[in-house]
Amino acid sequence: MKLLILGVGYSAGFFAHAALAKGLQVTGTVRSNGKAERLGHAGIPTLVFDGSSTSTALRAAIAEAEAVLVSVQPGEAGDPALLCLATELAAAPALRWIGYLSTIGVYGDHGGAWIDETTAPKTSFRSQMRLAIERDWLALGERSGKAVQIFRLSGIYGPGRNPLVKLRQGTATRLIKPGQVFNRIHVDDIAGVLMASIAAPRPGAIYNVTDDEPAPPQDVVVFAAELAGIAPPPETPFDPAKLSPMAASFYGENKRVSNALVKREFGYRFRYPTYREALPVLLAGGD
Repeated sequence: MKLLILGVGYSAGFFAHAALAKGLQVTGTVRSNGKAERLGHAGIPTLVFDGSSTSTALRAAIAEAEAVLVSVQPGEAGDPALLCLATELAAAPALRWIGYLSTIGVYGDHGGAWIDETTAPKTSFRSQMRLAIERDWLALGERSGKAVQIFRLSGIYGPGRNPLVKLRQGTATRLIKPGQVFNRIHVDDIAGVLMASIAAPRPGAIYNVTDDEPAPPQDVVVFAAELAGIAPPPETPFDPAKLSPMAASFYGENKRVSNALVKREFGYRFRYPTYREALPVLLAGGD
């Protein structure tokens, strides 16, 4: 199978390597020649797509692709991939799966209650653009007959990006807001869910990609510190006035997100159902 990844960043990069290991032919895109060269040396043939224009090579890759993952950051006008490449994607003869990486942030705040894919999103300022992009991708699927799936990711972590790294760098914090929990997801499980979806496309599907245990962020930091033998940072009372607007907004959303649908529909078994399984592995691998 030929897979095209539009926007090879952190999560999509791990997915690319997982797909290569499964025998898929992978081509990616990035915004700069330098990064394209680095990914090429790492075994991922990569084209440059700056979000404003396309190329003969990219059009050819779309025409040959059987699956396309979209992991491009939204711009002010929407999704650059959709704006520039919709016609080519709709006409691609072999294309049978399109996945769009979104965020559980579209659900907004639910006061710590459990939610799932049937829960109506709350259109906060932060989520309006992302929801509009989700709708536009689903509409492309409907008019073209392509199977478009939306994947709403929780807080992403994995090698090089986790509480162990922050502790060693001295940037970890232990912000205390009573009752606050966050979901998280390991990059290996993002890759696993995407591979399961490619094997069983469902047009118009929306999936929450998140672990089993929404947890207070300070608990994760303490667990990581104990594993690494590092003193945890001191507790700091939550004060939105001392946070950036983005961080304050992040802490203003409290919910427990269910992953039951991906387990039920794909029979997917999470490699890292909670941070307790993942962090020891990351520690053993050098974080």
